Amino acid sequence: MLSEWVPANLLLSWIAALYLLTFFRIFLDRCYRRAADQRRSQDWRQWAWRFTLLSWASSALWGALAWFAFLPQEPQTLAFVCIVITGIASGAVPSLSAFPLAYAGSLLAMLLPFAIRCLMGDGPIYDTYLVFTVCLFGVDLYYSRVTHRTLAETVRLRFENLSLIGDLKEERDRAQSADRAKSRFLAAASHDLRQPIHALGLFISTLGVLGRNGDVPAKSARDLAERARSVIGSLSGLLDALLDISKLDAGVLTVTREPMALRRMFADLRVEFSGVAKGQGLDWRVVMTDIWVDTDPMMLKRILDNLVSNAFRCTQAGTVMIGCRRRGMTVEVQVWDTGVGIPLADQQSIFEEFVQLRNPTRDRAQGLGLGLAIVQRTAQLLGHPIKVVSREGRGSMFSITLPVTAPIASPRKGRAHPIPARHQGGIVVIDDERDAMDATALLLRTLGYRVYAGRSAAAARHAHTKAARRGDAPVDMVVTDYHLRDGQTGIDALGEITTYLGRSVPALILSGDTSSARLKQVTESGYRLLHKPLDATRLEEEIAAALKGVGGEVGEVSAAIR
Repeated sequence: MLSEWVPANLLLSWIAALYLLTFFRIFLDRCYRRAADQRRSQDWRQWAWRFTLLSWASSALWGALAWFAFLPQEPQTLAFVCIVITGIASGAVPSLSAFPLAYAGSLLAMLLPFAIRCLMGDGPIYDTYLVFTVCLFGVDLYYSRVTHRTLAETVRLRFENLSLIGDLKEERDRAQSADRAKSRFLAAASHDLRQPIHALGLFISTLGVLGRNGDVPAKSARDLAERARSVIGSLSGLLDALLDISKLDAGVLTVTREPMALRRMFADLRVEFSGVAKGQGLDWRVVMTDIWVDTDPMMLKRILDNLVSNAFRCTQAGTVMIGCRRRGMTVEVQVWDTGVGIPLADQQSIFEEFVQLRNPTRDRAQGLGLGLAIVQRTAQLLGHPIKVVSREGRGSMFSITLPVTAPIASPRKGRAHPIPARHQGGIVVIDDERDAMDATALLLRTLGYRVYAGRSAAAARHAHTKAARRGDAPVDMVVTDYHLRDGQTGIDALGEITTYLGRSVPALILSGDTSSARLKQVTESGYRLLHKPLDATRLEEEIAAALKGVGGEVGEVSAAIR
């Protein structure tokens, strides 16, 4: 198209420059991709401006074409050049709009020479070309801006999607890990629950065989009862530990912080574990301190009990020691032992439920594998960091960091108030399981209480009404199961009994349900919740404490059970 009107040497020089510049742009692109593959740390702005300068140079070549190929005497050729420049300018919108300055400069370099030639021309046709060029400049800039926004939004959405995919993978891995942990938890719990239940069943069967053979010797009965009590104690210990974990996961435990002297707690620990140390032939050292800390004393005691118990359990020879180190405004309570130590790879997994590194046979004499799980959850609830440092074959150090607080003056010791005698009154018992109801009623009657038992609130009211017709029938307390018939709960039954009596009485709710929703529901109701299986001594103590709390008088339920 141009060979007849443009000198050949000028046209060939322009073509050579254009291809040479294209070669440099391709070379720069290769360098950029190589640097990206090698993850070299370079500022993206440097690369952007390198590409921009080459784009401007390429656009300037097209602008030069519009200058020297502007042929007024050849209208068709002029229209062809205008179409070529328009196509090049508009075609660059998608490729250069990622960096708006690059496109704006390129558009100016391409269109400015053509516009100047139009200004230099004389005639309406050149004015038309000029107006067209100005409009093209504005329209292309507008679409470049729209394209830039679209590209930016696309890139943003892409990275958001990548981030979401990463989050989903993390959640999937976390869910899979939780599922594996749940399966391991259920398998270990099932094993540890089956063992004592199996042993208890054999003891009961033995007692039945002895009964069929005639009178059961007193010595055999006492021996079987003692063994059964030991098995039930182990079973209760496991269930109590599981309940502690459920309470911590449900968030129903309330932290009661107060200033506390570590010296007092250390003194209690020294006395508590001195017998264990003597029995195992270990050196038990307690380094006393006068530091006071701000914490929940009962929860801290539970944490330290678990840590010290583990230390004694894992140490066959040497020393177990507890002490503390001051860390600015905090203090680190440390429990050291010279036991078998913990491999580095297992120092996180030991805080999971039922994880015991050196107890593949699940020997309950070595613990249940729940102590450190309870320690970690309780420490998290208190906001006290837990740390473990251990070397295999050398021993371990577990620590908990506590905030230091100012000591408080000890209150003067006054005269002790006499403990009132236990109140023997009347108790309403509600349980839809007949065996459980009969067993509870029999125990309470044996302890001297009057009992009005029923498998529902209505049945218990009927039992009390019958007793009242025969004479005095006081009601001082209610003991009810949580899950009753027809969807009724112990809370509903307590409401019925309160309406029937026309007053509130102390109450205990018994349940085998340890779900977090159930714990929260009963906690919010204000009633005292006890979990089955419940030792007779524990039930007797809870009833005596509830009745003592009201001094033998009728009071508000919430005041009696807190």
